[in-house]
Amino acid sequence: MDLPLTPDAGPPPLQDEPPPYGLIRPATHRVPVIFASPHSGRAYPADFVAAARLDPVALRKSEDGFVDELFGAAPAEGMPLLAATFPRVFCDVNREPWELDPGMFDGPLPPWVNTASPRVGAGLGTIARVVATGEAVYRRQLSFAEAEDRIRRYWQPYHAALAALIAETRAEFGTCLLIDCHSMPTHPAQAANPPDFVLGDAHGTACAPRATRLVEEALAGMGYRVRRNDPYAGGYVTRHYGRPRDGVHALQIEVARPLYMDEARIERLPRMAVLQADITRLIAGLAATDWRFLG
Repeated sequence: MDLPLTPDAGPPPLQDEPPPYGLIRPATHRVPVIFASPHSGRAYPADFVAAARLDPVALRKSEDGFVDELFGAAPAEGMPLLAATFPRVFCDVNREPWELDPGMFDGPLPPWVNTASPRVGAGLGTIARVVATGEAVYRRQLSFAEAEDRIRRYWQPYHAALAALIAETRAEFGTCLLIDCHSMPTHPAQAANPPDFVLGDAHGTACAPRATRLVEEALAGMGYRVRRNDPYAGGYVTRHYGRPRDGVHALQIEVARPLYMDEARIERLPRMAVLQADITRLIAGLAATDWRFLG
């Protein structure tokens, strides 16, 4: 089930196009914690699908399927939940706004575009060249105007909403903890002992260690295998917004997809209900925490 879109859903969309994000607010914002799901969007624009060389299921290989549902209890526990409605493969909001691969475009890019980041090199910039499994997305080269349009109509509204939510929370409580929610695919190198959750705090620089430890202990106490910063230490969102000295903390949570979904078909598994219930317990525990130590 897609997130219901509230009046806080960004600028007016084009005809037949959903707003770029959904924001579910609690009746009362009780603690200085907010949740965000930047990669669970599944509204694929028809013209994008038509221009892709991959079938619709293959296009979804980069999607953090159903993560917004896994963390859907946050508003009922007094914390807002922000989720992108558009897919990561179309525009990735966990990247800088202008990380672009020059080989994807039919002309030169402006000199201020970041064309040299490791993410661009891997084909996973703001506009992805490949899906997570490595297949090329497009039949043709894009124009810079297409990338610019996506960044201005999708990336910027999402980040404007996130920044406003962080500022609002910090103003009300004196501090803010952003929990950025993701899922991770099966990794062959970790087949022997794969983690169930990976917590990324940019190696302790984006979030107070006590907050990371609180989440880690809660998940481990439920029997899950939890790692920190390996192999995911946090992306653009974690590193950009996580500024503990300014009272803003950011923690990325990666959930192993085999716990709840069929990765090949992008379908929920029956055991998703168990994981969702455990994440709801985690969220309830965060709601009951005295967060003054973040201040």
